[in-house]
Amino acid sequence: MKRILSLLCLLCCAPLAAQTSLGDYRRAVLRYSWQLKAAAARTEAAAQRFGQARTGFLPQLSLDGSFSATVRRSNDAERWTFSVLPQLVQVVYGGGSVRAAVDRARAGYDIALCDEEFSRLEIGYAADYAYWNLSALELYAAAMRQYVRLIVSLKEVVDRRFEEGYIAKGDVLMIDARLSEARYQLVTAEQRAEVALHNFNILQGADASAPVRLTDSVRDSILMPQHADHAEALERRPDYAAAQLRIVQAEAGIRGARAPFNPQVSVGIGGAWRPHTPNRSGSTLVDGSAFVKLSVPIFHGGERRRAVGVAQALRRESEWNAQQLREEILLEELNGWTAIVQSHAQVDASERSLRIAGENLELSTYSYGEGLVTILDVLQAQLSWIQLYTNDITARYNYALAISDYRRITAGEE
Repeated sequence: MKRILSLLCLLCCAPLAAQTSLGDYRRAVLRYSWQLKAAAARTEAAAQRFGQARTGFLPQLSLDGSFSATVRRSNDAERWTFSVLPQLVQVVYGGGSVRAAVDRARAGYDIALCDEEFSRLEIGYAADYAYWNLSALELYAAAMRQYVRLIVSLKEVVDRRFEEGYIAKGDVLMIDARLSEARYQLVTAEQRAEVALHNFNILQGADASAPVRLTDSVRDSILMPQHADHAEALERRPDYAAAQLRIVQAEAGIRGARAPFNPQVSVGIGGAWRPHTPNRSGSTLVDGSAFVKLSVPIFHGGERRRAVGVAQALRRESEWNAQQLREEILLEELNGWTAIVQSHAQVDASERSLRIAGENLELSTYSYGEGLVTILDVLQAQLSWIQLYTNDITARYNYALAISDYRRITAGEE
């Protein structure tokens, strides 16, 4: 019994000598993530579009110029002429188009910020998944190595008893077959652990085969998060906030669709530098002017009604999308909490079963040495132990992953 307990303690305590904690790994992944960098670039582009839209409130200075020359002179006039026309224009009222464009751009910038935050949640969960997956598969590979050692230890006893003539050749064949199967499963477990290591390192931009020692383990005690209220979960979700902002953006789009069909007023000053017409002497003159421009659309064949109808339909689409997302988030929260509760119950059950399986394995191994049970009883006890140990790892992995998923769903703090 002492031997089995010491081996179990060794398996449980092996990850404690690690170097990389879950928090450090998550931060490294967030720093490296190309997806997050792309989201930040989209946010910067949205900020620039917002600034560009605000320039519509400012006066605009433009300069037009032209130069021409004829092939032949006419009526003693010079063959060349030119004109330079600077103009400063300020839109007084553009039908609401500038204000609508600014509101749309501001909403677009806020949406980009929400999308960036949502990307951060998704990447954080991906980091948790890679971390817990590596932890679980390393434990599983260690368990399979211990399983092989247990069978090898039993094989030594079987071979000795066979040489002494106490057992038949069938017991030797059975233990050889079980050892071969266990070694095959060990190769598979180590391959899965190696793949998990590659995924772990690639996600943080490290060398794929670089060795890693984990501080945290799925076998550690992980506290259950606080059950979030539905309204609280919705309020914290950045993708739901972005959906609400898209409604605001669509409303600004309706005002923007109306704007070209509203009266528009602008004022400005301009000038002209050019030669006399016709250009007989080559001398030039400068003219200046100030103007007020009024444009009143009267009839465009129903274009305004159609344009506004399209914008209103887009607003309704945004509203329905927000409602659908709301229901999806509520369902995710309910399912996420159920997964935590159920996986926690599985952890408790598997822990009790594993303890019993360890005692049964120790007792069966001792009894076989005393000739009280058959080799089949010991092999069954070993198989039961590795299955229950695997179940315990799986349950703890599911529990750790369920907590990470729930924090992603509710945008909770780590």
